[in-house]
Amino acid sequence: MATFTYKALDARGMTAAGQIDADNKSAVAASLRNKGLTVVDIDEVKTSLAKTDVFAGLQRIKAKDLTIFSRQFATMINSGLAMLRALSVLEEQTENPKLAAVLTQVRADVEAGISLSDALEKHPRVFSPLYVNMVRAGEIGGILDEVLNRLATQLEKDDQIRRAVKSAMTYPTMIAGFALIVMTGMVLFLIPVFAGMYQELGNAKLPLLTRMMVTVSDTMRSWKGAVVVVVIIALVVLIGKLKRTEKGTEVWDRFKLHVPMGIGEVIRKIAVARFSRTLGTLVSSGVPILQAIEITGKSAGNVVIEHAMQAVQVSVKEGQTISEPLKHVSVFPDMVVQMISVGEETGALDAMLQKVADFYEDEVSAAVKSLTSIIEPIMMIGVGAIVGVVVIGMYLPIFDMMNVIKQ
Repeated sequence: MATFTYKALDARGMTAAGQIDADNKSAVAASLRNKGLTVVDIDEVKTSLAKTDVFAGLQRIKAKDLTIFSRQFATMINSGLAMLRALSVLEEQTENPKLAAVLTQVRADVEAGISLSDALEKHPRVFSPLYVNMVRAGEIGGILDEVLNRLATQLEKDDQIRRAVKSAMTYPTMIAGFALIVMTGMVLFLIPVFAGMYQELGNAKLPLLTRMMVTVSDTMRSWKGAVVVVVIIALVVLIGKLKRTEKGTEVWDRFKLHVPMGIGEVIRKIAVARFSRTLGTLVSSGVPILQAIEITGKSAGNVVIEHAMQAVQVSVKEGQTISEPLKHVSVFPDMVVQMISVGEETGALDAMLQKVADFYEDEVSAAVKSLTSIIEPIMMIGVGAIVGVVVIGMYLPIFDMMNVIKQ
Protein backbone atom coordinates (compact mmCIF):
# COMPACT_ATOMS: atom_id res chain seq x y z
CA MET A 1 0.00 0.00 0.00
CA ALA A 2 1.38 3.40 -1.03
CA THR A 3 0.27 7.01 -0.74
CA PHE A 4 -0.56 9.00 -3.89
CA THR A 5 -1.30 12.67 -4.50
CA TYR A 6 -3.85 13.45 -7.19
CA LYS A 7 -5.32 16.30 -9.19
CA ALA A 8 -8.71 15.89 -10.80
CA LEU A 9 -11.69 17.80 -12.19
CA ASP A 10 -15.23 17.43 -10.87
CA ALA A 11 -18.44 17.63 -12.92
CA ARG A 12 -18.44 21.44 -12.74
CA GLY A 13 -14.84 21.63 -14.00
CA MET A 14 -13.48 22.64 -10.61
CA THR A 15 -10.04 21.36 -9.58
CA ALA A 16 -9.87 18.82 -6.78
CA ALA A 17 -6.63 17.68 -5.14
CA GLY A 18 -5.61 15.49 -2.24
CA GLN A 19 -3.99 12.25 -1.12
CA ILE A 20 -5.22 8.69 -1.24
CA ASP A 21 -3.80 5.30 -0.19
CA ALA A 22 -3.89 2.51 -2.78
CA ASP A 23 -1.89 -0.36 -4.23
CA ASN A 24 -1.06 1.41 -7.50
CA LYS A 25 -1.99 4.33 -9.75
CA SER A 26 -4.64 2.32 -11.56
CA ALA A 27 -6.49 1.72 -8.30
CA VAL A 28 -6.31 5.45 -7.53
CA ALA A 29 -7.68 6.32 -10.98
CA ALA A 30 -10.51 3.81 -10.63
CA SER A 31 -11.40 5.19 -7.19
CA LEU A 32 -11.47 8.77 -8.50
CA ARG A 33 -13.61 7.82 -11.51
CA ASN A 34 -16.08 6.09 -9.20
CA LYS A 35 -16.42 9.44 -7.40
CA GLY A 36 -17.24 11.16 -10.71
CA LEU A 37 -13.87 12.87 -11.03
CA THR A 38 -11.74 13.20 -14.18
CA VAL A 39 -8.09 12.37 -13.54
CA VAL A 40 -5.54 15.07 -14.38
CA ASP A 41 -2.42 13.85 -12.57
CA ILE A 42 -1.37 11.15 -10.09
CA ASP A 43 1.99 10.98 -8.32
CA GLU A 44 3.30 8.57 -5.72
CA VAL A 45 4.57 10.12 -2.48
CA LYS A 46 8.16 9.02 -1.96
CA THR A 47 8.64 8.01 1.68
CA SER A 48 12.11 6.51 1.38
CA LEU A 49 15.05 6.49 -0.95
CA ALA A 50 14.86 3.45 -3.16
CA LYS A 51 18.00 1.46 -3.81
CA THR A 52 17.87 2.20 -7.50
CA ASP A 53 17.70 5.94 -6.82
CA VAL A 54 21.12 5.83 -5.14
CA PHE A 55 22.78 4.83 -8.39
CA ALA A 56 20.38 6.65 -10.75
CA GLY A 57 22.76 9.60 -11.11
CA LEU A 58 25.53 7.24 -12.27
CA GLN A 59 23.50 6.05 -15.27
CA ARG A 60 22.78 7.86 -18.50
CA ILE A 61 20.09 7.51 -21.11
CA LYS A 62 21.89 7.86 -24.41
CA ALA A 63 20.41 9.08 -27.68
CA LYS A 64 20.79 5.53 -29.00
CA ASP A 65 18.52 4.20 -26.21
CA LEU A 66 15.80 6.74 -27.03
CA THR A 67 16.16 6.07 -30.75
CA ILE A 68 15.65 2.33 -30.30
CA PHE A 69 12.73 2.95 -27.94
CA SER A 70 11.04 5.34 -30.40
CA ARG A 71 11.54 3.03 -33.39
CA GLN A 72 10.24 -0.04 -31.56
CA PHE A 73 7.34 1.88 -30.04
CA ALA A 74 6.34 3.13 -33.50
CA THR A 75 6.45 -0.41 -34.93
CA MET A 76 4.27 -1.78 -32.14
CA ILE A 77 1.70 1.03 -32.43
CA ASN A 78 1.62 0.62 -36.22
CA SER A 79 1.03 -3.12 -35.77
CA GLY A 80 -2.09 -2.43 -33.74
CA LEU A 81 -0.66 -3.29 -30.32
CA ALA A 82 -2.34 -1.46 -27.44
CA MET A 83 -0.26 1.40 -26.02
CA LEU A 84 -0.13 -0.02 -22.49
CA ARG A 85 0.94 -3.42 -23.80
CA ALA A 86 3.61 -1.79 -26.00
CA LEU A 87 4.98 0.21 -23.06
CA SER A 88 5.03 -2.91 -20.89
CA VAL A 89 7.00 -4.85 -23.52
CA LEU A 90 9.47 -2.00 -24.01
CA GLU A 91 9.88 -1.66 -20.27
CA GLU A 92 10.88 -5.32 -19.99
CA GLN A 93 13.22 -5.50 -22.97
CA THR A 94 15.15 -2.22 -22.68
CA GLU A 95 18.76 -2.76 -21.62
CA ASN A 96 19.08 0.60 -19.84
CA PRO A 97 17.87 0.29 -16.20
CA LYS A 98 17.23 4.03 -15.89
CA LEU A 99 15.09 4.13 -19.04
CA ALA A 100 13.23 1.03 -17.84
CA ALA A 101 12.44 2.79 -14.54
CA VAL A 102 11.16 5.85 -16.42
CA LEU A 103 9.00 3.70 -18.70
CA THR A 104 7.53 2.02 -15.61
CA GLN A 105 6.36 5.41 -14.36
CA VAL A 106 5.12 6.44 -17.81
CA ARG A 107 3.11 3.23 -18.17
CA ALA A 108 1.60 3.70 -14.71
CA ASP A 109 0.57 7.27 -15.57
CA VAL A 110 -0.98 6.22 -18.89
CA GLU A 111 -2.77 3.36 -17.12
CA ALA A 112 -4.15 5.92 -14.66
CA GLY A 113 -5.73 7.87 -17.51
CA ILE A 114 -3.05 10.47 -18.25
CA SER A 115 -2.15 11.08 -21.90
CA LEU A 116 1.16 9.73 -23.18
CA SER A 117 2.59 13.21 -23.87
CA ASP A 118 1.70 14.44 -20.37
CA ALA A 119 3.27 11.32 -18.87
CA LEU A 120 6.47 11.90 -20.86
CA GLU A 121 6.50 15.58 -19.89
CA LYS A 122 6.97 14.59 -16.25
CA HIS A 123 10.50 13.38 -17.15
CA PRO A 124 12.17 16.46 -18.73
CA ARG A 125 15.68 15.07 -18.27
CA VAL A 126 14.81 12.15 -20.54
CA PHE A 127 12.21 13.52 -22.95
CA SER A 128 12.92 16.99 -24.33
CA PRO A 129 10.20 19.58 -25.13
CA LEU A 130 10.73 18.65 -28.79
CA TYR A 131 9.96 14.99 -28.05
CA VAL A 132 6.93 15.75 -25.84
CA ASN A 133 5.32 18.22 -28.23
CA MET A 134 5.77 15.97 -31.24
CA VAL A 135 4.17 13.07 -29.35
CA ARG A 136 1.31 15.40 -28.34
CA ALA A 137 0.81 16.41 -31.98
CA GLY A 138 0.87 12.74 -32.99
CA GLU A 139 -1.79 11.89 -30.40
CA ILE A 140 -4.05 14.71 -31.57
CA GLY A 141 -3.57 13.92 -35.27
CA GLY A 142 -3.80 10.15 -34.87
CA ILE A 143 -0.33 9.65 -36.41
CA LEU A 144 1.63 8.66 -33.31
CA ASP A 145 3.55 5.87 -35.07
CA GLU A 146 4.62 8.22 -37.87
CA VAL A 147 5.70 10.89 -35.40
CA LEU A 148 7.72 8.39 -33.37
CA ASN A 149 9.55 7.31 -36.52
CA ARG A 150 10.35 10.95 -37.28
CA LEU A 151 11.62 11.39 -33.76
CA ALA A 152 13.86 8.36 -34.13
CA THR A 153 15.27 9.81 -37.37
CA GLN A 154 15.83 13.18 -35.69
CA LEU A 155 17.67 11.53 -32.78
CA GLU A 156 19.79 9.46 -35.17
CA LYS A 157 20.81 12.53 -37.18
CA ASP A 158 21.72 14.51 -34.05
CA ASP A 159 23.70 11.56 -32.70
CA GLN A 160 25.59 11.14 -36.00
CA ILE A 161 26.74 14.77 -35.90
CA ARG A 162 27.67 14.51 -32.22
CA ARG A 163 29.70 11.33 -32.80
CA ALA A 164 31.43 12.79 -35.86
CA VAL A 165 32.57 15.86 -33.91
CA LYS A 166 33.60 13.78 -30.88
CA SER A 167 35.56 11.38 -33.09
CA ALA A 168 37.33 14.26 -34.82
CA MET A 169 38.39 15.79 -31.48
CA THR A 170 39.63 12.54 -29.92
CA TYR A 171 43.07 12.51 -31.57
CA PRO A 172 43.86 16.23 -31.01
CA THR A 173 42.79 15.86 -27.38
CA MET A 174 45.13 12.90 -26.92
CA ILE A 175 47.99 14.85 -28.49
CA ALA A 176 47.30 17.84 -26.22
CA GLY A 177 47.24 15.56 -23.18
CA PHE A 178 50.49 13.92 -24.22
CA ALA A 179 52.10 17.34 -24.70
CA LEU A 180 51.00 18.40 -21.23
CA ILE A 181 52.45 15.24 -19.67
CA VAL A 182 55.76 15.65 -21.53
CA MET A 183 55.99 19.32 -20.55
CA THR A 184 55.23 18.55 -16.91
CA GLY A 185 57.86 15.78 -16.86
CA MET A 186 60.51 18.08 -18.33
CA VAL A 187 59.75 20.93 -15.94
CA LEU A 188 59.68 18.75 -12.82
CA PHE A 189 62.43 16.21 -13.57
CA LEU A 190 64.63 17.05 -16.59
CA ILE A 191 65.31 20.76 -16.12
CA PRO A 192 66.35 20.38 -12.42
CA VAL A 193 69.08 17.92 -13.51
CA PHE A 194 70.56 20.44 -15.92
CA ALA A 195 70.08 23.26 -13.39
CA GLY A 196 72.17 21.31 -10.86
CA MET A 197 74.92 20.83 -13.43
CA TYR A 198 75.01 24.54 -14.26
CA GLN A 199 75.18 25.53 -10.58
CA GLU A 200 78.53 23.74 -10.36
CA LEU A 201 79.88 26.17 -12.97
CA GLY A 202 79.84 28.92 -10.37
CA ASN A 203 79.19 32.41 -11.68
CA ALA A 204 78.90 31.40 -15.32
CA LYS A 205 76.36 33.57 -17.19
CA LEU A 206 73.52 31.37 -18.50
CA PRO A 207 71.58 32.28 -21.66
CA LEU A 208 68.25 34.07 -21.15
CA LEU A 209 66.17 31.11 -22.42
CA THR A 210 67.94 28.74 -20.00
CA ARG A 211 67.41 31.11 -17.06
CA MET A 212 63.71 31.33 -17.93
CA MET A 213 63.38 27.53 -18.02
CA VAL A 214 65.16 27.14 -14.68
CA THR A 215 62.97 29.83 -13.09
CA VAL A 216 59.79 28.13 -14.32
CA SER A 217 61.03 24.77 -13.02
CA ASP A 218 61.96 26.18 -9.60
CA THR A 219 58.59 27.91 -9.32
CA MET A 220 56.57 24.81 -10.22
CA ARG A 221 58.56 22.62 -7.79
CA SER A 222 58.09 25.02 -4.88
CA TRP A 223 54.96 26.04 -2.96
CA LYS A 224 54.41 28.69 -5.63
CA GLY A 225 53.67 25.89 -8.11
CA ALA A 226 50.78 24.72 -5.94
CA VAL A 227 49.47 28.30 -5.90
CA VAL A 228 49.65 28.46 -9.70
CA VAL A 229 47.74 25.17 -10.04
CA VAL A 230 45.06 26.35 -7.58
CA VAL A 231 44.70 29.66 -9.44
CA ILE A 232 44.33 27.85 -12.78
CA ILE A 233 41.68 25.51 -11.36
CA ALA A 234 39.85 28.48 -9.79
CA LEU A 235 39.87 30.31 -13.13
CA VAL A 236 38.48 27.25 -14.93
CA VAL A 237 35.68 26.92 -12.34
CA LEU A 238 34.94 30.67 -12.49
CA ILE A 239 34.76 30.66 -16.29
CA GLY A 240 32.46 27.62 -16.12
CA LYS A 241 30.11 29.44 -13.75
CA LEU A 242 30.17 32.60 -15.86
CA LYS A 243 29.31 30.53 -18.95
CA ARG A 244 26.18 29.27 -17.18
CA THR A 245 24.88 32.80 -16.62
CA GLU A 246 22.56 34.32 -19.22
CA LYS A 247 25.06 36.95 -20.36
CA GLY A 248 27.98 34.51 -20.20
CA THR A 249 26.14 31.96 -22.33
CA GLU A 250 25.37 34.61 -24.95
CA VAL A 251 28.99 35.81 -25.10
CA TRP A 252 30.30 32.23 -25.28
CA ASP A 253 27.85 31.20 -28.03
CA ARG A 254 28.77 34.23 -30.13
CA PHE A 255 32.47 33.58 -29.57
CA LYS A 256 32.13 29.95 -30.70
CA LEU A 257 30.78 31.09 -34.06
CA HIS A 258 33.95 33.12 -34.70
CA VAL A 259 36.65 30.67 -33.56
CA PRO A 260 39.43 30.62 -36.22
CA MET A 261 40.85 27.67 -38.17
CA GLY A 262 37.39 26.72 -39.44
CA ILE A 263 36.11 25.63 -36.02
CA GLY A 264 33.56 28.46 -35.87
CA GLU A 265 32.33 27.58 -39.35
CA VAL A 266 31.75 23.95 -38.30
CA ILE A 267 29.80 25.11 -35.22
CA ARG A 268 27.68 27.40 -37.40
CA LYS A 269 26.86 24.58 -39.82
CA ILE A 270 25.93 22.28 -36.93
CA ALA A 271 23.59 24.97 -35.55
CA VAL A 272 21.92 25.52 -38.94
CA ALA A 273 21.52 21.77 -39.52
CA ARG A 274 19.92 21.26 -36.08
CA PHE A 275 17.64 24.28 -36.57
CA SER A 276 16.45 23.06 -39.98
CA ARG A 277 15.95 19.46 -38.90
CA THR A 278 14.08 20.40 -35.72
CA LEU A 279 11.75 22.98 -37.28
CA GLY A 280 11.09 20.77 -40.31
CA THR A 281 10.27 17.77 -38.13
CA LEU A 282 7.93 19.78 -35.91
CA VAL A 283 6.09 21.38 -38.84
CA SER A 284 5.68 18.06 -40.67
CA SER A 285 4.34 16.48 -37.45
CA GLY A 286 1.53 19.01 -37.18
CA VAL A 287 2.84 21.08 -34.27
CA PRO A 288 1.41 24.65 -34.45
CA ILE A 289 3.90 26.96 -36.16
CA LEU A 290 4.35 29.38 -33.23
CA GLN A 291 4.92 26.53 -30.82
CA ALA A 292 7.30 24.87 -33.30
CA ILE A 293 9.33 28.08 -33.59
CA GLU A 294 9.56 28.42 -29.80
CA ILE A 295 10.68 24.79 -29.33
CA THR A 296 13.23 25.14 -32.15
CA GLY A 297 14.77 28.18 -30.48
CA LYS A 298 15.05 26.47 -27.10
CA SER A 299 16.56 23.28 -28.53
CA ALA A 300 18.93 24.98 -30.99
CA GLY A 301 21.83 24.89 -28.55
CA ASN A 302 22.90 28.44 -29.44
CA VAL A 303 21.64 31.73 -27.97
CA VAL A 304 22.07 33.52 -31.31
CA ILE A 305 19.56 31.20 -32.98
CA GLU A 306 17.26 31.35 -29.93
CA HIS A 307 17.10 35.15 -30.22
CA ALA A 308 16.49 34.82 -33.95
CA MET A 309 13.55 32.50 -33.24
CA GLN A 310 12.07 35.09 -30.89
CA ALA A 311 12.18 37.62 -33.73
CA VAL A 312 10.60 35.02 -36.04
CA GLN A 313 7.77 34.49 -33.56
CA VAL A 314 7.02 38.21 -33.53
CA SER A 315 7.12 38.27 -37.33
CA VAL A 316 4.69 35.34 -37.68
CA LYS A 317 2.30 36.83 -35.10
CA GLU A 318 2.22 40.00 -37.20
CA GLY A 319 1.33 37.95 -40.27
CA GLN A 320 4.75 38.17 -41.89
CA THR A 321 7.12 35.43 -43.07
CA ILE A 322 9.62 33.27 -41.22
CA SER A 323 12.44 34.08 -43.64
CA GLU A 324 12.34 37.88 -43.26
CA PRO A 325 13.84 38.12 -39.73
CA LEU A 326 16.45 35.46 -40.60
CA LYS A 327 17.96 37.77 -43.24
CA HIS A 328 19.37 39.93 -40.44
CA VAL A 329 21.03 37.03 -38.56
CA SER A 330 24.58 36.31 -39.72
CA VAL A 331 24.35 32.64 -38.65
CA PHE A 332 21.99 31.83 -41.51
CA PRO A 333 23.56 31.85 -45.00
CA ASP A 334 21.63 33.51 -47.83
CA MET A 335 20.96 30.10 -49.40
CA VAL A 336 19.15 28.89 -46.28
CA VAL A 337 17.04 32.05 -46.07
CA GLN A 338 16.12 31.80 -49.77
CA MET A 339 15.17 28.12 -49.50
CA ILE A 340 12.96 28.82 -46.47
CA SER A 341 11.34 31.68 -48.39
CA VAL A 342 10.64 29.38 -51.35
CA GLY A 343 9.25 26.73 -49.00
CA GLU A 344 6.84 29.27 -47.51
CA GLU A 345 5.70 30.44 -50.94
CA THR A 346 5.12 26.91 -52.25
CA GLY A 347 3.58 25.52 -49.03
CA ALA A 348 6.37 22.95 -48.71
CA LEU A 349 8.27 24.49 -45.80
CA ASP A 350 8.81 21.18 -43.99
CA ALA A 351 10.24 19.46 -47.08
CA MET A 352 12.52 22.42 -47.82
CA LEU A 353 13.80 22.48 -44.24
CA GLN A 354 14.58 18.76 -44.39
CA LYS A 355 16.58 19.33 -47.59
CA VAL A 356 18.51 22.16 -45.91
CA ALA A 357 19.21 19.87 -42.93
CA ASP A 358 20.44 17.05 -45.21
CA PHE A 359 22.71 19.45 -47.07
CA TYR A 360 24.27 20.97 -43.97
CA GLU A 361 24.70 17.62 -42.22
CA ASP A 362 26.76 16.51 -45.23
CA GLU A 363 28.63 19.83 -45.03
CA VAL A 364 29.38 19.21 -41.35
CA SER A 365 30.80 15.76 -42.09
CA ALA A 366 33.05 17.16 -44.82
CA ALA A 367 34.10 20.16 -42.70
CA VAL A 368 34.93 17.96 -39.70
CA LYS A 369 37.16 15.71 -41.83
CA SER A 370 38.89 18.76 -43.30
CA LEU A 371 39.32 20.30 -39.84
CA THR A 372 40.83 17.08 -38.52
CA SER A 373 43.39 16.99 -41.32
CA ILE A 374 44.41 20.57 -40.42
CA ILE A 375 44.44 20.25 -36.62
CA GLU A 376 46.49 17.02 -36.45
CA PRO A 377 49.70 18.38 -38.07
CA ILE A 378 49.32 21.67 -36.17
CA MET A 379 49.12 19.77 -32.88
CA MET A 380 52.16 17.69 -33.81
CA ILE A 381 54.12 20.83 -34.73
CA GLY A 382 53.04 22.42 -31.44
CA VAL A 383 54.25 19.45 -29.38
CA GLY A 384 57.52 19.42 -31.29
CA ALA A 385 57.97 23.16 -30.75
CA ILE A 386 57.38 22.87 -26.99
CA VAL A 387 59.85 20.01 -26.60
CA GLY A 388 62.32 21.72 -28.92
CA VAL A 389 62.31 25.00 -26.98
CA VAL A 390 62.94 23.17 -23.68
CA VAL A 391 65.77 21.05 -25.14
CA ILE A 392 67.43 24.04 -26.81
CA GLY A 393 67.14 26.07 -23.61
CA MET A 394 68.88 23.33 -21.63
CA TYR A 395 71.65 22.68 -24.16
CA LEU A 396 72.52 26.30 -24.99
CA PRO A 397 75.05 26.62 -22.11
CA ILE A 398 76.78 23.45 -23.30
CA PHE A 399 77.11 24.87 -26.80
CA ASP A 400 78.52 28.10 -25.33
CA MET A 401 81.11 26.16 -23.31
CA MET A 402 82.18 24.21 -26.40
CA ASN A 403 82.71 27.48 -28.30
CA VAL A 404 84.84 28.84 -25.46
CA ILE A 405 86.97 25.67 -25.40
CA LYS A 406 87.51 25.85 -29.18
CA GLN A 407 88.70 29.44 -28.88
